[in-house]
Amino acid sequence: MRLWLPVMTLWWREMVRFCRQRSRLVGALVQPLLFWILLGGGFSASFRPPGTPEGTAYVEYFYPGIITLVLLFTAIFATISTVEDRREGFLQAVLVAPVTRSSIVLGQALGGATLALLQGVLFLLLAPAAGISLTMSAVVAAVAVMFVISFGLTSLGLVIAWRMESVQGFHAIMNLILIPIWLLSGAFFPAAGVPVWLQWAMRLNPLTYGVAAFRRCLYLGNPAAVGEAPPLLLSLVLTVLFTAVAFVAATNAARRSAA
Repeated sequence: MRLWLPVMTLWWREMVRFCRQRSRLVGALVQPLLFWILLGGGFSASFRPPGTPEGTAYVEYFYPGIITLVLLFTAIFATISTVEDRREGFLQAVLVAPVTRSSIVLGQALGGATLALLQGVLFLLLAPAAGISLTMSAVVAAVAVMFVISFGLTSLGLVIAWRMESVQGFHAIMNLILIPIWLLSGAFFPAAGVPVWLQWAMRLNPLTYGVAAFRRCLYLGNPAAVGEAPPLLLSLVLTVLFTAVAFVAATNAARRSAA
């Protein structure tokens, strides 16, 4: 109980703060939705992703990637609060309280992951518009994978946020690291047909396996519709491993921070 009280308190604080900042919902949902409509609709007329089954439109291929972008944007917005908390003095007050740094990071990561998951689930309702027929088992598996990805991305954002002093610097670093990670994850284009060096960059990118696991879960009832992608079991194992490493790194960053 002593462990979970600070965790749940910080988690609840993230929920309350989100409800009071509705512009975050607009930023995290509307921008990816516009990307999906404009890029997906535009490329569908002239581009068929290589390595996908015949008849797969780009707007369908792009759909799992755009949900991953929703999770990514929410992780960025959620972890900004750590920088703001330090500037406003709230973080200093939390750090002098008799709670462990791992409890603080766990509460922050769970809060960000919950918000990302809720917005990802909202976007999941658009699956029929993308041409994807979801089964109940596919929805359950996809939601579970979305939570793991969200927790990992939020933890990765916390690794950076705990080291940053300004919101501007945090934005610059996050855009420099997270956007390329998303672009090279197979969310925007498949690995098939790209130059060898780019294929290796995509293979070494941990988010590649998160997107692949999510894509395979969406097509759980029709695995042939996925096309070329890493196997589900390998993708799940590497995604969970990435999430665990990111959380440990965030905890270490918090322990080294003097706030």
